Amino acid sequence: MTVREISESREKQKITRLILEALEDWFGIPETRENYIRESAGCLYFAAYENDRPIGFICLKETGKDTVELHVMGVLMEYHRRGAGRQLFERAKEAAVRNGYSFLQVKTVRMGVYEDYDRTNRFYQALGFKEFEVFPTLWDENNPCQVYVMYLK
Repeated sequence: MTVREISESREKQKITRLILEALEDWFGIPETRENYIRESAGCLYFAAYENDRPIGFICLKETGKDTVELHVMGVLMEYHRRGAGRQLFERAKEAAVRNGYSFLQVKTVRMGVYEDYDRTNRFYQALGFKEFEVFPTLWDENNPCQVYVMYLK
């Protein structure tokens, strides 16, 4: 597996679409998925490949002069728990540090609401993210938003 930085907007959108459409359990709302695909064009972006086939990506978006957000990330199910997500994250984290950011944040559904998102929460915690705050109605009452943060310096 290799991880490469992608700079061309259409390539970012193509990879994002391929991966997110394969991950309907997490990205099943078409409008939300299309927003991620569209917004990926302007993000700091890395893709993981196996034999030149995209298997995952990570997209970072600036949210403040000192903060970047792990805006969206996806890895094909057959590559979960095989290191692709961690490798993507490490490359993105290195780029965030290199670009002078002090903090990295990520939002997900709070632990205990959905089993699939509990695995996502544990993944972010294993990467070193710390719980910051829960916004119970940011998305809606059925999807309380957990914010995690990481200090980069």
